[in-house]
Amino acid sequence: MRKLSFLIAGAAVAALSGTAFAQFASGYSWKTGPEIYTHVCQGCHMPDGKGATGAGMYPALAGNRKLASPLYPVLVMLKGQKAMPSFSDLTDDQIAAVANYVRGNFGNSFPGTVTAEQVKALRAQAVQQQMRAPG
Repeated sequence: MRKLSFLIAGAAVAALSGTAFAQFASGYSWKTGPEIYTHVCQGCHMPDGKGATGAGMYPALAGNRKLASPLYPVLVMLKGQKAMPSFSDLTDDQIAAVANYVRGNFGNSFPGTVTAEQVKALRAQAVQQQMRAPG
């Protein structure tokens, strides 16, 4: 009986590990800006986009004038900034979707939209810059 319990517990851990690895290996499954924000961004930037301070400083996206530049949030997601890691494992479409979402929500209504093609071009530049000046 004890052996059977151990085998069942081991199988459960393996299944969970396999699921987590599959998510990492295949990237993020969310497609829309609101979905991506909810599952990837709001843990730090908060559900209302107002950011937070505590163990770290998480800037507000609500009313953030830096978002007036359509490609600013794209660069931040691709390269990371300060304590924020890079989210370059998001696809070009996902980055465009969440950039457009934060630029048009939380009281923001900045003109212009980000396209996946713009993200792709910026991604190539960001990778070249990282290769020339890592860290």
